[in-house]
Amino acid sequence: MAHLLVVESWVGSMSRLLPRAIREGGHEFTFLTRDLHHYLRSAPEGAAHPLLGARNVITTETNDLDALLPEVARLHSVLGFDGVITSCDYYLPTVARIAGHLGLPGPGPEAVENACRKDATRRVLADAGLPGPRFAVHEEWADLARAAKEIGYPLVAKPVDLCAGMFVRRVDDETQLADLVRDLADFPVNARGQRRTPAVLLEELLDGPEVSVETVSYAGAVHMVGVTDKSIGGAPAFIETGHMFPAALPLADLDAAEQTALGALKALGLTDGVVAHTEIKLTSAGPRVVEVNPRPAGNRITELVRHVTGIDLAAAFVDVALGRRPDLGRTDTGLRSAAVGFLVPDRAGTLEALDAGRLADEPGVLEVQLAEPGKAVKAAGSNNEYLGHVMAGDPDGPGARERVEGLLAGLRAGMVIR
Repeated sequence: MAHLLVVESWVGSMSRLLPRAIREGGHEFTFLTRDLHHYLRSAPEGAAHPLLGARNVITTETNDLDALLPEVARLHSVLGFDGVITSCDYYLPTVARIAGHLGLPGPGPEAVENACRKDATRRVLADAGLPGPRFAVHEEWADLARAAKEIGYPLVAKPVDLCAGMFVRRVDDETQLADLVRDLADFPVNARGQRRTPAVLLEELLDGPEVSVETVSYAGAVHMVGVTDKSIGGAPAFIETGHMFPAALPLADLDAAEQTALGALKALGLTDGVVAHTEIKLTSAGPRVVEVNPRPAGNRITELVRHVTGIDLAAAFVDVALGRRPDLGRTDTGLRSAAVGFLVPDRAGTLEALDAGRLADEPGVLEVQLAEPGKAVKAAGSNNEYLGHVMAGDPDGPGARERVEGLLAGLRAGMVIR
């Protein structure tokens, strides 16, 4: 039995998948958080949050690295950790620093920090000679306005240190860019209380569909798990409206996406002890990296992969955090594709009706989760405003996406927001 230190977590599906993977692996964990109520609030009514089933639950300031490192060293001397892990993007660099400080397995802290900062990722990939969009990063308005003209409108503007598509926008002119810069200035602290950098990243707008490449790196080798097809909507935002695994693409496109992801992981130095989710645009000029996430895919992609291949990316995440060889053996699950689609609100109001009926009993349906009537709704600007999702599988081929889209159409027809 190994003992993991879990430092914070998202409160979505990975906050359930990760504790389960630790338990199913025969291990135990200590949970470290600065705000226990953040997890208590997110637990289903009448149920304890899975993270609070830890051997130890310890409250300490996780946002102050200088104070945290000696504190975890003290805990390590008493409790004896074999690995350290988090599912929350905002604490991935912290965990990498802790691992280095305690001599535990994990990727290099600089590699993780570069992957978690969108501007640093761009610079590392450009220095490695990997093709990418024209880009610039600045804090001052005059510099941003000048760089935007040099890159050319329309372009994409984004914060360098937020997640889930927050404040990522297509901007068509200087007025829209100014609006985004003002919005970002009004958001100085992220959802976990960490002060943000005011830098804004400007990028050339890329054409083509988007995919993600799911990988597991161990002992210097990057193992390809597969490519996920992504649907993006909500313009001018870039909201993930659905996914299908595996992507229904020509073999040449799949290989190009995988090789591009491999090049990015090697350039960043993420080839050991990492489960990664690398987003790629298949542009008319060839594949281009959107971003590299050094953790398992969210937004139900990890579940899609397991439904189709039997590979548990959460369990692989635990294994590599312990310095152990992950189990990437595929099994016949009976499904050839699995897809998820999200209900994305396009207006604000109150959800008055959203009835799933007997949707969960429909053939091929794997999962249904919907918001309850009475919920306050705002028009989606990121992946954080979903009103629910439907997941379905296809045992015969790549038909899961079509199945999900049909089911979502029925739900939308009966959804009332006033």
